[in-house]
Amino acid sequence: MSADLILESLERAGEACADPAPLVYRRLFELRPEFEALFVMDTDGGVRGSMLETCFNALLGVLEDSPSQRVIISSSRFSHGGYGLAGADLDLMFTAIRDTFRDLLGPGWTPETETAWAGLLAEIAAIT
Repeated sequence: MSADLILESLERAGEACADPAPLVYRRLFELRPEFEALFVMDTDGGVRGSMLETCFNALLGVLEDSPSQRVIISSSRFSHGGYGLAGADLDLMFTAIRDTFRDLLGPGWTPETETAWAGLLAEIAAIT
């Protein structure tokens, strides 16, 4: 996994779209339409924004090999069980982020970037 490629893709996606939250959640709900009902009380998007920020922190933490971010991912798998989600369901959020950023970067998303993200997502999926 190449942290530099992932960080570069995060920066470039941020330049392309100041607030990717609506795009990320649209993608998440395309991947799993039943998830949208879980956010029915989030009328102002605050929960979605907070969750996305947590995911970005987790991505960066895994890239930096931060033990605390690994614990947060692991505990999130457990805590989201209260919403009827399996541990692996959490990985869909990271997939939605990757897919959204791939769309934002278009031809700027290289095969090397794809490989780097695949490695990162596999590493996150392995955190239990």
